[in-house]
Amino acid sequence: MVTVGNLMQTEPMTVEAGTSVIEAAKLMRACNVESVLVTHKAKIIGIVTESDIVKKFVGAKKASYFVPVDAIMSSPIPGIEERRPLTEAADLMDKHRTLHLGVTKGGALIGLVSVRDFLRPVSIDEF
Repeated sequence: MVTVGNLMQTEPMTVEAGTSVIEAAKLMRACNVESVLVTHKAKIIGIVTESDIVKKFVGAKKASYFVPVDAIMSSPIPGIEERRPLTEAADLMDKHRTLHLGVTKGGALIGLVSVRDFLRPVSIDEF
């Protein structure tokens, strides 16, 4: 069985609360990622995704260099245990109407999984 842990991103990008949305978008583009976690004093407080930038920043006509990521982030981040099957993750994404889930182990966030990760090939041995 393929689990969420098999596909998760183990080192998601982070930005500090107060970082401008423009700077976060530049980082996402440079690192070829579709989301960044938002931190405050080394604690994860939310997530900003491509969709957040389009809907809550550009689409809301907030396109100013000085809008901070914490003004448009999604919080809390829905989560799933790393040992859970992908089908459960898909159901949870649908329920929360999100394309990203925090991956947890023992209650601690250890990574992220996105709907795009579901498209990445896995070894036939994992099935």
